Amino acid sequence: MRLDRYLAKSRIIDIQSGDLNSALDELLVVATSNIGENISRSKLLKQLLDREKTMSSYLSNGVAMPHLRIKMDRPYIFTIGRVVSGLRDEGNADYEKVRILLLLLASKKTKNYLNFLASIARIFSNKEIIDDIVSSPDISIFKEKIFQCLGGSLSKPERAQDKFNRLFLKESEKVARSARCSALLIFGDTFAGGMEITDSFPKFRTVLVTRSAYQHSADQKHIVANIEVRSFSKQRLSQLRSAVLIGITRGVFKFNDRLCCVGGFPSSNLIDTLVVVDIEREFQTVITRESDLLPTSVLGEVMERMMAIASQLALEGREGKPVGTLFVIGDTEKVNKMVKPLVLNPFYGYKEEDRNVLNPFMDETIKEFSSIDGAFIIRGNGVLESAGSLIHAPAEFHVEMPSGLGSRHAAAAAITNAANCIAIVVSSSTGQITLFRRGVMLPLLEKAIGSNSLT
Repeated sequence: MRLDRYLAKSRIIDIQSGDLNSALDELLVVATSNIGENISRSKLLKQLLDREKTMSSYLSNGVAMPHLRIKMDRPYIFTIGRVVSGLRDEGNADYEKVRILLLLLASKKTKNYLNFLASIARIFSNKEIIDDIVSSPDISIFKEKIFQCLGGSLSKPERAQDKFNRLFLKESEKVARSARCSALLIFGDTFAGGMEITDSFPKFRTVLVTRSAYQHSADQKHIVANIEVRSFSKQRLSQLRSAVLIGITRGVFKFNDRLCCVGGFPSSNLIDTLVVVDIEREFQTVITRESDLLPTSVLGEVMERMMAIASQLALEGREGKPVGTLFVIGDTEKVNKMVKPLVLNPFYGYKEEDRNVLNPFMDETIKEFSSIDGAFIIRGNGVLESAGSLIHAPAEFHVEMPSGLGSRHAAAAAITNAANCIAIVVSSSTGQITLFRRGVMLPLLEKAIGSNSLT
């Protein structure tokens, strides 16, 4: 999604104020100048501040994104302010770290609002890029870098590839053509400083797989997609299965595709592995065609978002401690008949927009409630129905689990057998992430045991 078309350079400013209230007012002056006389700036400011009291809009890496939906003709108004030394806000210390303040006003008629919000949050999640933007010597360079970032042409610092890597990539292209592969997957985390896109890059349909948002030049026509999969493993190509599943849900890959996968140890700066993968053979236990992977009610972006959150929980835990949890997605009408609450539902009474997993500000809330026993029940469109839910699937839907797997895995297998849903389990003991579909399990990410395994 190209976001730069929603922003004018006149709406990028240096914030003069030192407190959140006044900083937001500065941005509102710029934002509302062309909306019309019917918009009350003071009313908008009050709504923004009231929202901050219930849910902080601080993202991470010094970026905050206050936002509102209002009645207006245009779909979005987007303003950005550079903050010199943080903002004061009573009761919220996070604002002392803010260096970029983004204000988003969206029309109530706009349908893709949460996707737009998530796209902005994803772009501004890369610390290296944020540090580069904030360090701009003057406002004109700051504006230019913001536009490059939103347009997808601002890259992480590049690291030159050596002769061996260039040779490996060149030969990988030959293998991909000879094996009749549909795409070349390059695991970009092999390179500590980012992958250099040069004229010698493979002239083949290429997909980049990285652990964080990776911006590449928009004119690289051979790069068809960037798939973001967080990984805490040092194994070669550890993100492979998750990347392929995300690619299928996005329509980047088809079930009968063959992929040539190239990478090495993360941050080693050395490509040393090439694997050719038949998707049909690798995933036949779970799916027999593309339409089998996701239930018809589950949006691909919801599935991708929950896999990302599961990866973060497996990597970080909560407050330094391992966390295990279960996400059940889709067919909630049927699923809800087979669950009962273990605790009072923490999501009850909130607007659907505020409890949708596509809302980037829900991440911390989900992580916080992940320590509650029981499952998260999530609609296919991303709306969180409940947390702390105990699953009671009928006995005939229970599946015998391999030894070592606990009640969460058994519950995930049973509920996906009983309803047309999909489940993701994060194991508290091993950190493994496992996907369940129709009672069948598919390990996605697991911590390294040895160093020679491919996935």
